[in-house]
Amino acid sequence: MVKNRLVALREKLSPAGIDGLLITRPENRRYMTGFTGSAGVVVVTADDACFITDFRYVEQAAYQAPEFTVIKHEVKIADTLRAVAEKAGIKKLGFEKDVITYKQHETFSSALPGIELVPTEGIVETLRTVKDEHEIDYIRRAEAIGDAAFSHILDIIKPGMTEIDVALEIEWFMRKSGAEGIGFEVIIASGERGAMPHGVASSKKLAEGELIVMDFGAVYQGYRGDMTRTVSLGKASPEQRRIYDIVLQAQEAALQGILPGKTGKEIDGLARKVIEEAGYGENFGHGLGHGVGLAVHEEPRLSVTAAEELRPGMVVTVEPGIYLPGFLGVRIEDLVVVSESGIMNLTSSPKELIEL
Repeated sequence: MVKNRLVALREKLSPAGIDGLLITRPENRRYMTGFTGSAGVVVVTADDACFITDFRYVEQAAYQAPEFTVIKHEVKIADTLRAVAEKAGIKKLGFEKDVITYKQHETFSSALPGIELVPTEGIVETLRTVKDEHEIDYIRRAEAIGDAAFSHILDIIKPGMTEIDVALEIEWFMRKSGAEGIGFEVIIASGERGAMPHGVASSKKLAEGELIVMDFGAVYQGYRGDMTRTVSLGKASPEQRRIYDIVLQAQEAALQGILPGKTGKEIDGLARKVIEEAGYGENFGHGLGHGVGLAVHEEPRLSVTAAEELRPGMVVTVEPGIYLPGFLGVRIEDLVVVSESGIMNLTSSPKELIEL
């Protein structure tokens, strides 16, 4: 698997005008090497693949990244990088321009005289957009833990609990069920706080008659799950139910429209049209979805600006929402794999409006 990724990456070096690529983004490092630790940089050329790390991770890197030459740096990683670059004959070294800070660039520039630092963007990320069968299985397992957590929390939620109580219960359950951790800070937004799309859990107490937006995901083998469900604490009002049904119709329209060759903009438009025709276009202010993998937000995107065509093996969220300030929010999110004939939905939690 790593060998294939190295081959694919090396094919991108020459078109990018570089002799080698310095990889510093943690997700890219893990994708290319299999290393799960927290420190180290990678240098890949047409002939060499080196992993530079410190004493703490030398043994781990040697075990997890056997395709790479592991090199221990003593004091300054930049000095070791210079030695690696000179040995490999690198004249133009690409770096991830959206990761390297200005100070790091200054440090590397000073340490690499005679070597041109070339800003690059999206080289490894492009490889990550299409998942292999192992990655899809990890994401499926992460999402299954999330589904189980949703089922569990439905038996726990009651008036008087705080949003933080609910978030902690979900996190505890996912960890107990095999998650390495949470993919992002759990979002629990009840009542009028539901109008905040990323309203992370607060000390607000749940009250009868409110809708509760719950957005969370587990991590399994480094890969993320991501799902959102909105439930009613008590019987929903006709207005709450009507808005919920609009969001559900929008999601179903998008799910049915996903096919290889369609652009993210086209799929976003399917859901957006339903919401706009219902009179709530101004209340759906975010994109329809995003890629999920080693990061919870990655390419491809489903949005009004997303021109990239979908391909089999891409994993994306489909999450339309309506947000009414001072009143409520509704979002429904599934995690799906693009297939040759449509989608494979990894989220199995029910989507009819649940009244607790």
